[in-house]
Amino acid sequence: MLIKADFLFRTEWNSLSKIEVTLAKLIEMKKITLIFMLFISISTGFSQVLPAKKKAKTSKSELIYADRFEKDLQNWQAEFEQPETSSMILKDGKMDVSTSRGATIWFKHKLSGNVVITYTVRAIDAGGANDRGSDLNVFWMATDPANENLFTRKGKFSEYDNLNLYYVGVGGHDNTTTRFRKYEPGTEKPVLKEYTDQEHLLTGNKDYHIRIKVKNGQTQYYLNDVLYFDLKDTTPYSEGYFGFRTTNSHQQFSDFKIRKIE
Repeated sequence: MLIKADFLFRTEWNSLSKIEVTLAKLIEMKKITLIFMLFISISTGFSQVLPAKKKAKTSKSELIYADRFEKDLQNWQAEFEQPETSSMILKDGKMDVSTSRGATIWFKHKLSGNVVITYTVRAIDAGGANDRGSDLNVFWMATDPANENLFTRKGKFSEYDNLNLYYVGVGGHDNTTTRFRKYEPGTEKPVLKEYTDQEHLLTGNKDYHIRIKVKNGQTQYYLNDVLYFDLKDTTPYSEGYFGFRTTNSHQQFSDFKIRKIE
């Protein structure tokens, strides 16, 4: 019985030893697996972090002027060729301009540097005395080389020939052409670009969203987020006045803003 018991004891002991060895191997394998997984995790983390691209720098802007046309028109100077049959009034949160001949509506504050000018405009064509879907025009960065005071004219288009400025006329000449010019005194004011197709002309009673950008010698004109004109100017105008320009037309302006940009 003692021999048998001893045999059984040794058999069980050997079995336990084998189990311990197996467990030790399993534990060791588990440690190795955990270390390997940790290594993979760290490696993956590095592979995600190291090549990460830098975020694109966001262009900063600062709102410097805004006019909702709710209180008054003290920021604007009107020059009418025929003031007796022309008007500039506030109407339903808009600046309403009706003119029987030439007119320029100057924003009184001089601009400089990099700016973005935005506004909404509608050419009224509803049977009124001056209603006509034509001449949705604009001056910007305008200065008079001979006179610090710009506001001395009476609305006739030729009076502005001696100014430095950029000019866009959308739907000019009875809505037959859309043009971009740069005025330089002593030159012929060459047309830098022109459209005559219907897509680039005006539709009456429709809102148009205008954006004009001046930045580091480049100026751009957008209409309803479509780039119409783009000039990289070798002798740029970096300061001056902004003005709405039209002739024999009835237009309404709203949501006027100017932002300073980097």
